[in-house]
Order: sequence, then structure tokens, then C-alpha cells
Amino acid sequence: MSDIIQLLPDHVANQIAAGEVVQRPASVVKELLENAIDAKATAIQLLIKDAGKTLVQVIDNGSGMSVTDARLSFERHATSKISSAEDLFQLNTKGFRGEALASIAAIAHVEMKTKRDVDELGTIIKIEGSKITEQEVVVTPEGTSISVKNLFFNIPARRNFLKSDQVEMRHVIDEFQRVALVHPDISFKLYNNGNDLFNLPASNHRQRIVNVFGTKTNEKLVPVNEETEIVNITGFVLKPEFSKKSNKEQFFFVNDRFIKSSYLNHAITSAFEGLLKDKAYPGYFLYLQVDPKTIDINIHPTKTEIKFDNEHDLYAIIKSTIKHSLGQFQIAPVLDFQRDSSMDTPYEYKNKKIGSPTIEVDRSFNPFSDEKIGSRVPSSTPFSSVNIPKKNSDHWESLYVGLESKMTSDNTDASMIEFESEEVTGSFFGDADIVQEHVTLQVQNKYIISKIKSGVVVIHQHRAHERILFEEFLQHITVNQAVSQQLLFPVVISLTKDELMYFKQIQDILENTGFVFSKTSDEEIEISGIPAAIEDSKASIIIHDLLSSMSNEAEDNGLYANLVAKSMAKSIAIKSGKSLTSQEQEDIVNRLFACKEPTVSPINKSIFITYSTSDFDKKLL
Repeated sequence: MSDIIQLLPDHVANQIAAGEVVQRPASVVKELLENAIDAKATAIQLLIKDAGKTLVQVIDNGSGMSVTDARLSFERHATSKISSAEDLFQLNTKGFRGEALASIAAIAHVEMKTKRDVDELGTIIKIEGSKITEQEVVVTPEGTSISVKNLFFNIPARRNFLKSDQVEMRHVIDEFQRVALVHPDISFKLYNNGNDLFNLPASNHRQRIVNVFGTKTNEKLVPVNEETEIVNITGFVLKPEFSKKSNKEQFFFVNDRFIKSSYLNHAITSAFEGLLKDKAYPGYFLYLQVDPKTIDINIHPTKTEIKFDNEHDLYAIIKSTIKHSLGQFQIAPVLDFQRDSSMDTPYEYKNKKIGSPTIEVDRSFNPFSDEKIGSRVPSSTPFSSVNIPKKNSDHWESLYVGLESKMTSDNTDASMIEFESEEVTGSFFGDADIVQEHVTLQVQNKYIISKIKSGVVVIHQHRAHERILFEEFLQHITVNQAVSQQLLFPVVISLTKDELMYFKQIQDILENTGFVFSKTSDEEIEISGIPAAIEDSKASIIIHDLLSSMSNEAEDNGLYANLVAKSMAKSIAIKSGKSLTSQEQEDIVNRLFACKEPTVSPINKSIFITYSTSDFDKKLL
């Protein structure tokens, strides 16, 4: 029997490795940007077409490569970052495994132009599916330019698994922001289909955050700074009132590398305990510097997960540092948050002696005297202005003269006087004609009970109202017959650039629901009209919740109408715990069973359950 194990060809091995390194266009963006940073570039440009499916190009002004280095950079396990196994525990660079360019070249058309400052001419290399088709000298500026075209051209199945352009572009922006936030000394530019999306000049960490997320972010930041023997922590956290229902503004950087750590994230969440809104996430931009020997960054293909030697110590340090910053900048509430500042002692009374209060009494005052009231009380007495004149009490008998004749002359009969009292009845339920029938009943301000022919139905009021509003908004979006109410004072909402990108995708849908947008700029939008079912104060909350939903949910087929209707219905629907009148309860019941799908909510949760009389009979046996 012949041997069955054989070595794989290089191009097949590269395609297998590409499955770990390159999952989508954003993976290519990450690898190329990190290579440009390792090349000591001070200006980096990123050009994207069709969310990276057609083109991902990175241009830098770094050190460049020689002819030999340019050729070897596309070989597997070829790198200039490490030379021995010990170097893996002293890494200060981004890329180090030497698989990025080889993996990318195996599944795309790659063109690289590079030149060093000591060379007169540069080198151009073209590769298609790991095969070099061209290598020659070329006139090119100092630095490196790498173009990755037609990603997954030779693996159609992988290309078919890519999401829509909106979703893939969202991941590209995420990777771009993660790299740009940790390197504020480098200028970055991002072009999407020829449009200038980000233009970030070289600055400091705070200004870089503001340039990425908008000018309004500056007032939200709380500085964090702590130096210990284990870790040095710098960065910012967002004030609790600016927390959002998504975790898009949570960034951990360890030794200038973006990481994800649910354990350390829990430390920050616990530091914000009691300060956040319900179901809100704290925002933070934290930069940690630790000894490279105490971490292992080679445990995940994308290098976004790190193993720490002393996680428990880091947890305690981060939690206490965040609490200290919140307290230092008076973000955390004081213990006596009901304190009235008007009761505080002024500073000018600090050294003043405390005097005993004096009481002045007019000992000559006689209330039964015939003297005129007001002349007996000195003006210094504080009660002199509230004296009540009294009649002479010597002839009190005259007050009752003629009272008896007045009573007899009056026509009022005491027996005809009616007194208001509660009527006592001997019937247990009262007369059937008097009792008013209630069709519905609310229990614990959460459920509505209504009777049906076979028994009763128990309805979850929040899910029921959510289903009603969901179908109404869908109908408005489809038929375009929504009613809009104009605002007396327009509402201005600040948005980040990626939120603004999401907004432009659904602006027409929102206008069909009843929103009217009078102005839109690069950082904010102005709302001059809202749907009739929405309160003025909830307009900005609904928009932010909707954009958070778009950033969390990946809609591949562009069904944004369904997402908009679902998010708006969830924000507007009455919540559990709200007391409803009988008329409101009956209205919800009637409108629910008029829906096309009254059994489940927009997120496929049951709305009601029924109990028949036979169910009660079984329970009461």
C-alpha cells in the first residue's frame, strides 16, 4: 500500500493560512496599516473601493524596502521583526509572524511599489494568487504603496460569504479607528470610493479622539492617569451621562496594540456601578503599558487577545484607577446628594463668635385691657404686625340676645337636612344594573387580562404595544403616509462620522415615518419635525438608539426598514410598570388583535397566553 501523507504545495498552504489571517477586507486593512507603522511612517493613506472587495490600498512614507527585501516579504515566515523564539516575549512591533503578505497574495491581486531613501529607483512587484507576474524597477516616491485588488478572486465560496458593502465598510472603519487612536503622532487619511471620510492630522491622544468621534466628544472625556510597578495607565473615560446602549466606544490598548478583554472590561463596568443608565455601556479609551515579558500576544491569529501573567492585579488596579478619576473630577456623586448648598456656612463667618439669641418680652402687656391694640406692643417685637383686635368681654351675655327668636323664625327644618354618608347594602355584589362592567384588568402594571369566550387572555403590555407600533411604522414606511408634527424649537443631535454614515443610509426611511430633517452637516443633524406618536424629548434618544442598533446588528440584505421600525417601536412602546386606564387597556387589546401577527413581538417573543375555563377547573379540583 502506497504512502498517503504528502506535503502541500506552497500556494495551497498559503490559502489555508489566509483563512486564519484574512477573514474579510478589514483584515487586510489591519495588516497593511500595521506594516506601515512598523516601517516608521509619519503619514499613511488608506484608499477603499466597494468596501475593500475591489481595492484596498495603503500608501505610506516609511523606510521602504530594497529589491531583495521586497521579494522576500511575500514568502511565508519571512520577517524582520524577530530572529529567535525569545524575541516573541519582547515584541515592540505590530506584525511579526511573516504570514500577512504571503496570505494576502494567495487570495488576491497584489501590486507593491517600494523605495528606500538611499535608492534612486524603486521596485514594483505584481502577484496573482501567489504567482509573481512582474518584478522590475520603477520611479516611485520614498515609502511603500501596496494595492490589494479583487479579494478572494480564486476562492468564490469565501467571497460569497462576505456581507453587504455597508457591513464590510463598518468593519474597515473599526480597524482604521483602532490603529489611528493608538498612534496620534501619525497622520491618517481614509478615502471611501473617492470620498474623504477621515483626515486626521498628527496630534495628541485627546485631540485624536476628538477628531475621530467629533468635537462634542471633548466635553465628555475624563482623564485617567496612574503609574504602578505592574502597569502604567493613561487615557480617558466618558462621563456616565454620555453612556450609550452599544459598546462601540470601548477601546483597550496594551503596548500600542488594540485588544479585547471581557475580564478587564468588567473591571471598568464595576467602577461605574451606580452611575450608568439602565442597559448602558461605559465608554473608555485606555492605554496600558506593561512589561512585554508578562504578556503573550501570540495566542490568537488576529492578535486581538492577550494572555496576562497577573490579570487579578490588573483588574484591581484598573478598577481603583477609574474610581479615583471619577471622584477626582467630581463625576461620582457625594454621599449626601440631597444636600442643600444654601444651608452651608459662609466663609466670612469662619472666625466670628457665636452669640446667644435674645428674647424681648413686654411685661406690661394685658390682653384684657381697654387700651387700643397696637399701642401696647413695642415696634421691636416681631409679632407686632399680627395683633388681632378683641371685643370687650365684659358684656358677653349680649351676644346671645335674640338668638332664640331667630331660630324659631327660620323656615329650616332639621329633619330635612341630608348628611353625606356611605350607603350600606345587604347585597354581596350589589345590584347587577348598577355595577359597571370592566372588559380588561391590569395586573402589577405589566399584564393586561381580558376575557374571551373560552376563558381569559393574559397580554404582556410592552410587547403588545411594541408589535402595534412596529406594524404601524412599517406601513408608514411602505405607504409613505406618516403624520408629522412640527417642532417649535428644532432639535440638534451631534453624531460621529460613522454614525453619520449610518444615518445617511436610513434618512429616507426615517422621513417616511414622519421625521423632518432641516439640516445635516459633517457632525450634526437638525430635526424640525417628528412623528405624531413621539414626544419632543424622546427624539434624540430614538435616533441614538436606532444608530446603536445599526452598529450592533449586521443587515446583509439592506432591509433597513425592518430595523428602523423595530428600533423605534422598542423605544416608544410603553414600558412594564406603567399604570394604564381602562380605556388605554382596551385600546391596546383591540389594536393588538387587529395586527397581522399578534402572537409574537418584533423580536419573536410571545405576547400573550390564554387560559380556558377547563384550566381553572383542573386547578381547583
